[in-house]
Amino acid sequence: MWKDWVRPLVRPLPQWSTVAVAPPQQMVTATLHWDGKSADVTADHTVASLKPLVIATSIDAGLHPFIEYRDRTTGRLLGTLRLERTAYVVTEDTSLTLYHIAAGEHRCLGWPLRPWNAWLQNRLMLGNQGSPHSALEPAAVQQLMIAYLCPRPVILVSVDAPDHRNIFPMDLIGPLERSGYFSLALRSTNVSMPTMREVRRVALSSIPATMKGVVYKLSEHHKQPLMDWDALPFPARLTREFGIPAVASALRVRELAIEHSQEIGSHTLFLGRIISDESLAEGTQLHHTAGFHQAYRRRQNLPLAEV
Repeated sequence: MWKDWVRPLVRPLPQWSTVAVAPPQQMVTATLHWDGKSADVTADHTVASLKPLVIATSIDAGLHPFIEYRDRTTGRLLGTLRLERTAYVVTEDTSLTLYHIAAGEHRCLGWPLRPWNAWLQNRLMLGNQGSPHSALEPAAVQQLMIAYLCPRPVILVSVDAPDHRNIFPMDLIGPLERSGYFSLALRSTNVSMPTMREVRRVALSSIPATMKGVVYKLSEHHKQPLMDWDALPFPARLTREFGIPAVASALRVRELAIEHSQEIGSHTLFLGRIISDESLAEGTQLHHTAGFHQAYRRRQNLPLAEV
């Protein structure tokens, strides 16, 4: 139909696609390059802050490395982020390296659709001050979407203390493999941030894709705590070691003992060790990826299942 041909010329692709992926995602690899060296960081880099946009990794790759994202099956280059080292996060055991994203580009769309779509997206975002990333510069949002070429899993974080309880979704999470840490980058304005720093333990529920609606509704708890665990719209179960309420129908439940927390720009980066890990069911997990990545996969006749 002619409408399918015209639509990308007048309307931007969605910035984000909510998809169902069997964890851990295997479709995209991330490789860090510096000084003639390279390292697979698919499971060893994460977004540590949105404003400014900062990447954390266990590897010190010098002053000006870059990350390449590639289709694992074909080896095709999907996108690149160029980095500038800014600081270190030093813990008792190791140190992590923080990189500001200096520039980025993707190859999921051809020329001239690629810059045209970015222009349409940026114009729409500037006109919508209520969007989740409206505080970011358009260029930073485009760079963030490149970081999401590796589809990011969505989890529900449970916090439980005598005077505070809460559960909310996050996707700025993930292992920093070489350090042994698991990371959470939480907006410092989150109502549970002080409690997490104090009690230093949380539960992480990996959420089935079918629970998208319930999960998004719980986003309100970034600003207000949960009044009662019995008020949850789904059954809960206590975790094995800490006894924190987690999602009974989760695919996987992990308990995280927080060892270090540090404010980085707009977010607080929590680093911890997995204390227990229970696989409860098989299935596809809720993930987020860039809209242009989904468009690329559609052209390959391999689209991700959207939810």
